[in-house]
Amino acid sequence: MSNAAAREAYSALPLPTTNDEAWRFTDLKGFDPESFGATVADPGARSDQAMLDLDVSGVAQVTEAGIEIVNAPEGVTFELLDENNPRLYELVGWNEKFAAHNAAVWTHGLFVRVAKGVVLEKPLYVRITNTVDGGSLFWRLLVVAEEGSRFTLIEEYVSARPDLHGYSNAVVELFVEQAAKLEYVSIQNLSQETWHFANHHARVERDAELDWVAGGFGAKKGKIRIQNDLSGPGATSRVTGAYFADGEQHMDYDTFQEHIAPSTESDFAFKGALRESARSVWRGMIRVEPDAQKTNAYQENRNLLLSSEAHADSIPGLEIMANDVRCTHGATLGKVNREELFYGMSRGLSRAEAERLIVRGFFQDVLDRIELEPVREALGAALEARIPQG
Repeated sequence: MSNAAAREAYSALPLPTTNDEAWRFTDLKGFDPESFGATVADPGARSDQAMLDLDVSGVAQVTEAGIEIVNAPEGVTFELLDENNPRLYELVGWNEKFAAHNAAVWTHGLFVRVAKGVVLEKPLYVRITNTVDGGSLFWRLLVVAEEGSRFTLIEEYVSARPDLHGYSNAVVELFVEQAAKLEYVSIQNLSQETWHFANHHARVERDAELDWVAGGFGAKKGKIRIQNDLSGPGATSRVTGAYFADGEQHMDYDTFQEHIAPSTESDFAFKGALRESARSVWRGMIRVEPDAQKTNAYQENRNLLLSSEAHADSIPGLEIMANDVRCTHGATLGKVNREELFYGMSRGLSRAEAERLIVRGFFQDVLDRIELEPVREALGAALEARIPQG
């Protein structure tokens, strides 16, 4: 499949540089998307790097070789995405370099639709695995939660090997219709030699609820865009982000809370811990349209630096065109408290054990926001595990 308009846009759009405001702190020098081949994967390749052990109702396994759908529950469309789907490109088109690249060449996509009023007790689970050294994996997900439906969808990005050199490009479009509730969990745990770029965009309608968890642990460098459009009165969205980077990792989150209708609410909270010479960037924007009176919006980013070489940039922003709103934001940067460290070590803990305790305490409030216990526990364990044992 080839989208000619998207391919033309991709060719015309230059690779972003640090002269572009949105990329000011993320330098793509040395990255050439064309250098990654559309190579054929080993269809039997699987990763043992998965973090989650879940009891699920539907499973899809994605590699460069294609999508294997294991099962799907009644009342749910869980099938290959058709390029003629009318909702395709409605939220993410091809006006940005990486979105255009995805739209131009994607071949693997999944369409998930949960019918009106259907409630799923167990999550739907999608694992996206890049398996080819020097290869590229383009992935597309389109989700429609019909009126009154309630369900959880979990996607996990992993690599077949911890040293796999690759390029991952993902686009996710989420439609949460009237009075529906979607819990969406997206965990990125790719190899530290894989570049990862993603555009996640949701539209939340009247009295609907979106509860979103974004976990970031892997990848070399890239950017993840997260946008929520609060399109109907009474719409609410909550996004909880937790990330940990070490070595030379560079994580970049670009979040956008777009309030279109009155009486809507959004709450974005991102926390990250950085070790060694890792870097993070978080850029957040709350935009309130003129008709979106009674908006209640909050955003925060807090970072914990576990070494003197680690660095974090936080850029919160507000663009408010209504006058009856409540919008707040916060950003903090801190180092490990030496007194806390000393206290832990004086009680017989090693330095690493004391650091793990401090990291767990730092992340506890964002972990408490996660409703699904297996996800909450897996993320907590993954965060602590990044502290060396020595």
